[in-house]
Amino acid sequence: MVVRTRFAPSPTGFLHVGGVRTALFSWLYAKRHDGEFILRIEDTDQERSTQESVQAILDGMAWLGLDYNEGPFYQTKRYTRYQEIAQQLLNEGKAYCCVCSKERLEALRETQLANKEKPRYDGHCRDKNLPASGSYVLRFKNPQTGIVSFTDQVYGDIHVDNNELDDLILVRSDGNPTYNFAVVIDDWDMQITHVIRGDDHINNTPRQINLFKALNAPVPVFAHLPMILGDDGKRLSKRHGAVSVLQFKELGILPHALLNYLVRLGWSYGDQEIFSVAEMIASFDLKNVSRGVSSFNYDKLYWLNQHYQKSDSAETVAEALRWHFIQQGIDLSQGPNLVDLVPTQAERCKTLVEMCEKSRYFYQDTIDYDEEAVKKHLRPVVLAPLEVLYVRLQELKNWEKDALQTCINDVSAEFDINLGKIAQPLRVAVTGSSMSPAIDMTLSLLGRQRTLTRLEQALQRIRVRAASAE
Repeated sequence: MVVRTRFAPSPTGFLHVGGVRTALFSWLYAKRHDGEFILRIEDTDQERSTQESVQAILDGMAWLGLDYNEGPFYQTKRYTRYQEIAQQLLNEGKAYCCVCSKERLEALRETQLANKEKPRYDGHCRDKNLPASGSYVLRFKNPQTGIVSFTDQVYGDIHVDNNELDDLILVRSDGNPTYNFAVVIDDWDMQITHVIRGDDHINNTPRQINLFKALNAPVPVFAHLPMILGDDGKRLSKRHGAVSVLQFKELGILPHALLNYLVRLGWSYGDQEIFSVAEMIASFDLKNVSRGVSSFNYDKLYWLNQHYQKSDSAETVAEALRWHFIQQGIDLSQGPNLVDLVPTQAERCKTLVEMCEKSRYFYQDTIDYDEEAVKKHLRPVVLAPLEVLYVRLQELKNWEKDALQTCINDVSAEFDINLGKIAQPLRVAVTGSSMSPAIDMTLSLLGRQRTLTRLEQALQRIRVRAASAE
C-alpha cells in the first residue's frame, strides 16, 4: 500500500499556523513512508472563498518547501462528481430528500434544548420517499443502530453510538455539497490512506466513516492533532502576534526555523530540539504526537531563528535577507555582498528584519545618527586621534580586516589611549550608532570611500562642537 496523505485548507482567510502544522505533519508522514502528499483546496464556501486566500496558501507552501505530488485540486471543479454520488446514494435508498422548513427545524431545536436534549434532526422526512423536486436538501440515512469505532492515531480507540448521530445533510437546497459529503468523496477518489487534521474534526469522523461504508469505500486511518494555543492559554489569534505563515516571512523568520518550531508543537523525539528537514522526515511518527494542547511561544521561535541564521549557509540566509532589503527599497548593488554581511550580523539579530534594519548603513549614502551616541562619543577630545586615523586610512593600501585593525591599533598606541576610546567614536562616525559588528569588519564591509566620507563628516561635527565650546 502506498501511503497517501493530504492537506485540505479552506481558502476563506490566511493560512493559520495550525493549518501549517497539519500540512507539515501530513507532508512528513508521507515522506517518512515514501508516500505521496496531495494538496486539495476546499473551496465549496463560495461566498467566503477568495483567490487571494488560495494564492496565500500556495505561496506559503512554496516558501516553506512543502512540495506536493498531486494538486492543487479544487472542490468547485468536482461538482459533477458530487452530484453523481448523491444520485447514486439516493437511488440505493441510502439518502433521502428532506423538505423541512427552517421554521420547523428551529422549533425542533428549541424544543430539544428546552427538554435538555442534544439538538439533532428527528428524521421527519426519512421514510417519506419524497421526490427530488422543488426546494429540498439531500440527507444521508445514517445507521440507527450499532457503534461506530475507529482507532485514532493520537487519541486512541473512539466509539460512538449511531443513535447519537442524526442524518447529516449531503447536498444543500442550492445544490452545493456540504463539507462532510465532499471530503469523503475526495478522500475516496484521491485514495487517501491517512487523514491527519485538527481535533476539531473528531466529531465529524464517525459520520464520515458511515458514509465511507455506505459507498463501500476504504476507510482511511485518522489522526487528529490537538489545537495550538497562545502563551496565555487562549486560542491562538491575531492579538498574540503573527498567525499567518506569510506574516512570519514578513517578520524575518527563516522557513527552516518555522518548520523546526512547528514540528515540536505537539510532537517529540526524545529531548532533541534542533532538527534538519531530513531529520524530521527520518524521525517523524504519529505515535509520538501528544494529546495535550500546545502553546505557541514566540521567544522560542526567535531563538530557533537566530540559531538557523548562524548555522544555515550564508548563501541561504543571504537569499532570504535579500527579500527584506528589496521590500525596504534598498539598492544592494551599492554595498557589500550579503553573503559576507550575514556572518557578521547573524548572532547579533533575532530576525532577518532586525538584520536588515541594523545593516542599512552598509548600503545607503546617508545615515541616521543616534544623537545620544553622537553626544557621548563624538567629543572634541577624540578630534586629534580621529584626524590622524583619517589620514592613515587614506594612505592604507590594503583595505582588509587585519590591515584596518592594525591601523586602528597603531593610532591608539600613538596617542596612548585605550582601543575603545578610538574604536567607539569611529563606530558612531561611520554607522551612526554605538552598535555594529567588530570595527575592523565594519570598515572592511563599508569600503574605503564610504568610510572616509563619513569619517570626514564626523570630524566636521566635532570641529563645530569644539568651536562652540570655546
